[in-house]
Amino acid sequence: MATKKTFINDDFLLTTKAAKELYHRHAEKMPIIDYHCHLPPVEIADDKRWTDIAQVWLGGDHYKWRQMRSNGVDERFCTGDASWHDKFVKFAETMERLVRNPLFDWSHLELARYFGVTEILNASSAERIWKKCNVKLAGKGFSARGLMKKSNVKVVCTTDDPVDSLEHHLAIAKKPFWTQIRPAWRSDKASKIENVKAWNEWMDKLAAAAKTPVKTMDDFRDAMAKRHAFFEKAGCVVSDYGITEIFAAPYTEAELKAIFKKARSGKAVTAEEALKFKSAWLFEGLRADAKSNWTTQLHYNCLRDTNTAMFAKLGPDTGFDCIGDWSVTENLAKLFDRLEREDSLPRCILYSLNPKDNEMLATLMGCFQKAPARGKIQLGAAWWFLDQKDGMRRQLDVLSTLGCLGNFVGMLTDSRSFLSYTRHEYFRRLLCQKLGEEVEKGEIPNDLKWLGSIVEDISFNNANRYFGFEA
Repeated sequence: MATKKTFINDDFLLTTKAAKELYHRHAEKMPIIDYHCHLPPVEIADDKRWTDIAQVWLGGDHYKWRQMRSNGVDERFCTGDASWHDKFVKFAETMERLVRNPLFDWSHLELARYFGVTEILNASSAERIWKKCNVKLAGKGFSARGLMKKSNVKVVCTTDDPVDSLEHHLAIAKKPFWTQIRPAWRSDKASKIENVKAWNEWMDKLAAAAKTPVKTMDDFRDAMAKRHAFFEKAGCVVSDYGITEIFAAPYTEAELKAIFKKARSGKAVTAEEALKFKSAWLFEGLRADAKSNWTTQLHYNCLRDTNTAMFAKLGPDTGFDCIGDWSVTENLAKLFDRLEREDSLPRCILYSLNPKDNEMLATLMGCFQKAPARGKIQLGAAWWFLDQKDGMRRQLDVLSTLGCLGNFVGMLTDSRSFLSYTRHEYFRRLLCQKLGEEVEKGEIPNDLKWLGSIVEDISFNNANRYFGFEA
């Protein structure tokens, strides 16, 4: 009698002979560059360890919390004071209902790759899997750095505020290990001038970090330039802007100075004034990136903190954000055109959380490609709610149809978990699945050596060249 194949097996998602060859001979061996994530640098510096699977798996994962809430699980088992064991059991019970949800695939990939568990996680298997994983976690190689090495991760870019000391990055740099850990510039708080109290508190932190007064618009620019240089010295080559929409309103220098002075004095600004300031912040930020030869990432169309009652209890990044729906084509074109006229358009990766924008972004980026960079403007990987089968396939379809798939810089995790590197595997399997199926249909040439080199480039080589990591 034939042995029943496990759900996660060597050929998971690989539906053709060509797909299997592309994955196993090419994609599987390639290292990982995770150029956008939210791993806490302190946990890398301290080489953190965990005593049980729930701590490393559920501790900061709002993907899982959202689905647990959908399954009627009380909040104390998500973000509250329930024991880690009980939280794990509640997640296991939720897994029984998650057929076709990407969490079902990701979670079983993580169990298989890190813990050797190929059994399906559910209420009846929870105790066995809990015990087996915890025994593994106590062993060698299951620290923060150990998990990166197990995953063959060459570069990680964290997400860091300009006022951060980068002390943990600097400590890691003094005693480097297998993986490059680089900061990434995330200056969103500088733009949130509509919340004048919080904005002023952040400006005070900026002044302290830059060791310079920040009382005027020129002071602000000077302080940001100093912090930009500090980040660059610490190895930063990537910025990231997490914005609702693209800001490109017209403004004058006199208006900016007056708006800054008004807000810095504690007076509320109008919506029009806020938009003018945000537009200047974004334009000047991208111009600074170009000057430093950084790559800019624009993440937009996320409607954040929609459940204000839960936001008041738990704060941001706890699972209450959703896809937004701002039209950005005209503003993005204006922003890029203004930068290009000054020869100050940086390499840029565009991510919309709304999949309706894929074709728009793919055609717009074609207007601003420029030598010598290959794929100077990129259609970013399927992000957040889109990093699942349909979202990844759609992104690949649009990029290959309207852009140049062979120059794509590939996947990222956008995660707070040290176990999330299987998302790179998931993406690579889907890439090989798509190419393999089209080879079998005769829609693309049956030249697996050629296609294999493209797969290797998308998996690792393109990102390594594009960002200049030399990993």
